[in-house]
Formats: sequence, structure tokens, C-alpha cells
Amino acid sequence: MKFHKRLLRAEPSFRLMSKLWRISWLYILLICTLAGVGYVTLYSAGGGTPYPFAAPQAARFAVGLVMMITIAMLPPRMLIHAAAPMYVLSLILLVAVLRMGHVGKGAERWLIIGGLQVQPSEFAKIALVLALSAWFSRISYARMGNPLWLIPPALIVLVPVGLVLKEPNLGTAVIIGGIGASLFFAAGMRLWQIVLLLLPVPSLIKFAYNHLHDYQRARITTFLHPENDPLGAGYNIIQSKIALGSGGMWGQGYLHGSQGQLNFLPEKQTDFIFTMIAEEWGFVGAAAVIGLLLMIILGGMIMAIRCRNRFGRLIALGISMNFFFYCLVNLSMVMGAIPVGGVPLPLVSYGGSAMLNVMLGFGLLLSTWVHRDSIDDEDEEDANKERI
Repeated sequence: MKFHKRLLRAEPSFRLMSKLWRISWLYILLICTLAGVGYVTLYSAGGGTPYPFAAPQAARFAVGLVMMITIAMLPPRMLIHAAAPMYVLSLILLVAVLRMGHVGKGAERWLIIGGLQVQPSEFAKIALVLALSAWFSRISYARMGNPLWLIPPALIVLVPVGLVLKEPNLGTAVIIGGIGASLFFAAGMRLWQIVLLLLPVPSLIKFAYNHLHDYQRARITTFLHPENDPLGAGYNIIQSKIALGSGGMWGQGYLHGSQGQLNFLPEKQTDFIFTMIAEEWGFVGAAAVIGLLLMIILGGMIMAIRCRNRFGRLIALGISMNFFFYCLVNLSMVMGAIPVGGVPLPLVSYGGSAMLNVMLGFGLLLSTWVHRDSIDDEDEEDANKERI
């Protein structure tokens, strides 16, 4: 519609070299540094060898890096046209998981496509960001005050949340809901609307708890009292806390972490990889990694602020919040602040779907930066006045 036409008309014409010059290479350096931390840690998790974890992860990152830079070249008009198809495709894949998904650890979360294991819930998060950004870019701030205009985007969020909960995958469902809530707030949702939405939350929590699977309730019980079953359900979190504490200030040394190298630490290459970092590099190393994660998050927020069109601004915010929730859930989980939820640490934990989807998201983020001047603020204000 009008927004599409204005976006197409106002977008500057860049050649390939100009676009490459406009990419934030410092931001890419931060991403590569974090991936390097992941390689070094996975090398240790593999017992001091590149296989079976470090080398495959490096290969995935190389593919993801090329994909990220390629996507960064795409103009906003292509992204906004791709939003609806990507969202529909993500729903089809989520439904396919429920019907023919690969079962792992008590849940159907993966599809086997061409011999590769794909987790559609990861792709759904990126598709959700695009879909919500496209929707809110068509709505003026005044229309955001009308609750009827919020029903379609609410359904856009709730449908994938419901499908992911059916797998079941509570951790990813919470992240999808958090991304949606962040974009609602950034798009101009009123305070009274937020309060209205929060009113039924206590009842919804009680309802959700009553419908949890047995293993999910066990996770909550274990979170509250892990010492009740130290060799069973409480084993993971107890060993994680031991590894975190045994690192001290400077760590036990690379390849010398007792819990990790002696295989006391469960899932050390995926969910609990941060505990290996803390054990081998200590508080200083763990704090440095957290600082690196914060720099990537803040860098994405700065790109969102600097973007001069609403569509790109919302994409940048959504991708940054996705990365933030990834980190928040994983770090809180391994520290025992929340129940274990099976969420990896992005670019550090071993895994293909999470790696490639995070790189896809960063590609979209960099695209908003490359094309940040496609519409100036005055054009956006005029467009909003025409809609009111």
C-alpha cells in the first residue's frame, strides 16, 4: 500500500560496493569474536579435539556468515514482501513438527529435511519479527490506541506460541511471547492496554501450570529443591553450580576444568556451555563473555534507534530482543535462577538450527543498518498524517 510505495520511492540507490561499505564491520567483528569463544569452548568440550563439536560448528558459522552478509544487502522492500510468506512457512513447519517431528528428550522439536535436523521453532522467531514489523509499519500511532487494531498482531504472536507449546517447548514459547510483547511496546502500545493485558496473567499462570507435562512440573520442583534428588532430576543444576563456583576468580585453566573434562557436567556442549567457560576461565572470563553479549545487544539497539524508517527500526529491535532473551534464559538457567528450559547460548552452544537462525536474524539487522536512510522522519510523519 502507501507505505510500500513510499518505501520504494524513498529508498536510496546503492551499488554493491556502497552497501558493503555501509555494513557495520565492527558489529560483525563482535559476532565473530563470540563465535570464536564458542569454538574454543567446544574444542575443550570435545576433549581437546576439533571433533565432534568445534569443527562442525565452525563450518556452520562460515555458512551463516556468508548468508548474513548476503541478507544484509537486501533492500527493505524485499523484506516487507517476504514477511507474510515467511510467517506462513514457519506455521506450516511448526504444524509439520507436531505431525511428523523427530522426538528427542520427550518432545517433538525437529524435522529431518534432506538428512539435516531442523528446528522450526527457531525459524518461527525470525518470521514473527518480520510479520509484526510489517504489520505495525502500516499502522499509525493513533490507530495503536484502538484495541481492534491489536487483535491481528496478537493472533500473529499467539498462534506460533500455541504450536510451540504443543511440542512441548516452554522455553522457546516464552521467548516468542517476549519478542512479541517487546514489539507491541515499541510500536506504541498504550500503558492502559499493557495493564489490561497483565490483569489475567496470574490466572493464566495457574492454568498453564495445571496443564504442564509431568517432566515440566518436575523441572519446577527441581528448580526449587534440587537437593531432593541430587543423582536424578537435580543432578544437572547441582553440577552446573559446582562448575560455576569451582572456577573462582581466574578459573582452573583451559582444558583443565574438573567438572567438564571428567564429564560430570551434563549437556556441556549445548545448554550448559557457559558453565565450562566459568570453570576454565573463572569469574573474569565469564564476565568478559557476558560483556561481549551485552555489546552485541546494545549494538543492535543502537542500530534500531538510528534507523529512519519504522519497519527497519522494529526489525532491529525484534532481532536484538530475540538475542537478549536467548542470553537471559540460558544464563539464568545455568545459574539456577530459573528452571532448566533447554535454551542454548547463541553462537556459543553447539547446534545447527540455532546458529543459522541467529545468523539469519543478524543479516536482517544489518540490512536495516545498511538501508537506515531509506525514509526520513518527515516522510514518515506525513505518511502517518495521511492514515489518521
